[in-house]
Amino acid sequence: MSDFEIRTLRDDEVRAAGDLFRASLHVPPCADDDWERVSRAYQPGRTLGAFDTGLIGTARSFDAELTVPGGASLPMAGVTGVAVRADRTRRGVLRALMAAQLADFAARGMMFASLLASEARIYGRFGYGLALRHRTYSVDRHRARLRPDVPASGEVRLLELDEALEVCPGVYERLPGRPGRMSRPEVLWRLYEAQSRRNRQPMRAAVHYGPDGPDGLAFYFVEGLQVHPWTKNLQLMDLFAGTPAAFAGLWRFLLGIDLVDRVVAEARPLDEPIELILEDHRTATVDRVGDEHWIRLVDVPKALSAREYGNAAPVVIEVEDPLLPANGGTYRIGPGGAERTGEPAALRLDVTTLAMVCFGTWRPSALAGAGRIEVRDPSVLADADLLFGTRVASWSGTHF
Repeated sequence: MSDFEIRTLRDDEVRAAGDLFRASLHVPPCADDDWERVSRAYQPGRTLGAFDTGLIGTARSFDAELTVPGGASLPMAGVTGVAVRADRTRRGVLRALMAAQLADFAARGMMFASLLASEARIYGRFGYGLALRHRTYSVDRHRARLRPDVPASGEVRLLELDEALEVCPGVYERLPGRPGRMSRPEVLWRLYEAQSRRNRQPMRAAVHYGPDGPDGLAFYFVEGLQVHPWTKNLQLMDLFAGTPAAFAGLWRFLLGIDLVDRVVAEARPLDEPIELILEDHRTATVDRVGDEHWIRLVDVPKALSAREYGNAAPVVIEVEDPLLPANGGTYRIGPGGAERTGEPAALRLDVTTLAMVCFGTWRPSALAGAGRIEVRDPSVLADADLLFGTRVASWSGTHF
């Protein structure tokens, strides 16, 4: 089947696209009293639709910036709301939507695209690689105590949602970030507002104030039994700290909230040092490790040249990109950067696998061992691991 049209939706068509996406997740259409808030999370002119006798597929995006290893923030597109109507799946609709969207990103100068995948088998064939991972852990509030030598300075202020939505965007933008951090444009904060107001339990925000002003934030809600024995979990949905003292201060506050049994920290960095600040590290238990962002290099030459690399001998790689052929070619990667070259390649990989190594989450040697990288010169693998490695685990912490 190829007799369908792909085009950008008009403003009066966007709600139908949102309902199609919700139907793909098996949830009801958006209620009238909720749509006004939800619609503010749509960037105008960025929702695509596929049509034959009606709307059969959709995908939308928004503009943001992505931090690469070394600290540079580069233009990226956040991809979300992707769905195909149940009676039109497996007929090329999704591929057409993804191809049209990538062509648009390339034309607008995006260097990256990023999404959170509902299913892990879908997006690799469009060049998106699992570039960021996270872990969710729980802390036993009754038993956990911070070590006496943990940094202690500043104070925490609790905000109601309305004030938090005014204060926290500015705090977030001022905080330093890891590789993988993305900016949060207004449409994302409007999405969080809609989700928070829809939540059954009130969302709370805590801001940590250090010597130089606000340097950390956390969003959470508490859920559980409303009668004895009052068993409750504090669901920590967001926590960003600019200093070790802010990180410790926010956790000191969270562990001091009464009528809470466990603090469940959702989707945190793989190397977040929660165990190191606790007197008994076993009061924190890892619940799961999972996917975070799937990233797509839209402009491979610019994306590779913008990040920093470790101190190792240069390595030449060959990249394949069937959907965006201009990205294909051979690149020399070294401590001084990346550039196209005519030298023979030691490693050959597709753009999906390139995304997996670009943020240091996966070592090239591990991907080669799994058959994801063709190795023409095994002696370069150790250098490739050092070149693409990062000092801290890459992580975004932003959902959409």
